[in-house]
Amino acid sequence: MLNVSKTKFILYVLGIIILALGCSLTIQSDLGTSPFDALLVGLSIQVGLTVGSWEFIIAFIMIFCNSLLKRQKPEFFGLLTAFITGLGIDIWLFLLQNLVQPEQILIKLVCLGGGLVVIGLGTAIYLHANFAPLPVDRLMLIIQDLTGMNIVFSKTLIYLVFLIAAITFNGPIGIGTLLTVCLGGPILNYFIPLIGSLLDNPNPTANRDTDKNHSI
Repeated sequence: MLNVSKTKFILYVLGIIILALGCSLTIQSDLGTSPFDALLVGLSIQVGLTVGSWEFIIAFIMIFCNSLLKRQKPEFFGLLTAFITGLGIDIWLFLLQNLVQPEQILIKLVCLGGGLVVIGLGTAIYLHANFAPLPVDRLMLIIQDLTGMNIVFSKTLIYLVFLIAAITFNGPIGIGTLLTVCLGGPILNYFIPLIGSLLDNPNPTANRDTDKNHSI
């Protein structure tokens, strides 16, 4: 049982690190990021501190908001996810600032597209571990429960709020923001079953051979 927990924790951390890389790539593309990341970048530029620091600060605030909406104790374990995500974003941005400096529009689009795919991959891995979700993900589920609407409605509502906040703080809003909103869900829906099948059944070829033997 302990080994399973360790494996899940490794997947959890690995997924968040990959997710942070994807977020950093979209930021470096300079074509716009998700409304949430755009708010973090805007706050970093206008107020100070790093993007990762604002990830943690916003998560801390959202944990109490979620607690009030749900009328239960704050889920402080979600701060661990926010801390690792924020730290990962800051480290990746530091490493990428000299390695990835896209100037041509084609390279920017490649950087943006790659970032979106990496975000979907990292999110699928981190969610598969079934550890503490980011407070923003928890808020989506809470809104879904309170309104009785589907997750698309909850996600759209939260995106709208963060979009307004990002515009207020002059965050990087652009074509990347639109693509994130439109393609983020489908990309994630593609990776979730794929990651689930790979991690839950790491050797499908062997299983197929076994099935053939049984059928004989």
